[in-house]
Amino acid sequence: MGNADLRDLASIREVAFEELEGSVVAVDAHNWLYRYLTTTVKWTNDDAYTTADGVEVANLIGVVQGLPKFFEHDLTPVMVFDGEMTDLKADEVAERREKRERAEKRQAAAAERGDAVEAARLSARTQRLTDTIQETTRELFALLDVPVVEAPAEGEAQCAHMAATGSVDHAGSEDYDTLLFGAPTTLRQLTSKGDPELMDLAATLADLELDREGLVDVAMLCGTDFNEGVRGIGPKTAVSAVREHGDLWAVLAARDASIPNAEAVRRFFLDPPVSDADVDPTIDPDVEAARAYVVDEWGIDAGEVDRGFERIRESQVQTGLDRWT
Repeated sequence: MGNADLRDLASIREVAFEELEGSVVAVDAHNWLYRYLTTTVKWTNDDAYTTADGVEVANLIGVVQGLPKFFEHDLTPVMVFDGEMTDLKADEVAERREKRERAEKRQAAAAERGDAVEAARLSARTQRLTDTIQETTRELFALLDVPVVEAPAEGEAQCAHMAATGSVDHAGSEDYDTLLFGAPTTLRQLTSKGDPELMDLAATLADLELDREGLVDVAMLCGTDFNEGVRGIGPKTAVSAVREHGDLWAVLAARDASIPNAEAVRRFFLDPPVSDADVDPTIDPDVEAARAYVVDEWGIDAGEVDRGFERIRESQVQTGLDRWT
């Protein structure tokens, strides 16, 4: 969702990696990459990931730092990239652009006055997935044999569809939209230390005494990435209102309120553009070729990625041993 209201309603529990071994996870690639990208920028000297031509490819460090977590716990990531942006999201994208532009101005001011810490923090906020970052990320995934799926539209919707149809075991995202798009289970905190969280759709609906349509109605009343919510309605009030009145339309009528494009937004959550995808869970990364691509071709500081590549190599050996014992 556009806000975190659904966090208060969703059934979420911490799950041990041991319970997930052997699972295939459809990962919202933009969401996953952006989190590593901003972390890399925040804590790494930009000389380590900026080419002689001034092109920033912090994503290459982020990918190498982030993938070992999957491999070391015998998880197969399937990276799902966003497709065409829906018109419904245009307002949100414009708002993000404005925030980024404001952060860029503040970053320049911080750098000018010599505040390196503040400049680095703001630099992380201004990161975006450039064409170069998109292309080099896909190329690195190919060398590491990580499956990639191109979504027709929203990556979260495609992840949810793949989980719902059984082509993967779980969706993987920090956002809550996978719940609204119908993912039976979503793994969260895949970019954090410690065990992940598991968000369960069936348990959420049972706890709230709603069906999926009702959950979408609740989300829309609170506000999503695609619509503003109704003033004065928070998550608990929204649940009560949908239970009492039956659906979004009845709640809006009772409150003499409206949501622009409500029918289109609701339909988008319940029947989003998605495609079927066959996934081969067998991964055989070419670590040496991937390292040469990152270090030799793109000039990334070897000290920033060598440990990550070593972890990938070690995890593949260990996983192979485990499967033979």
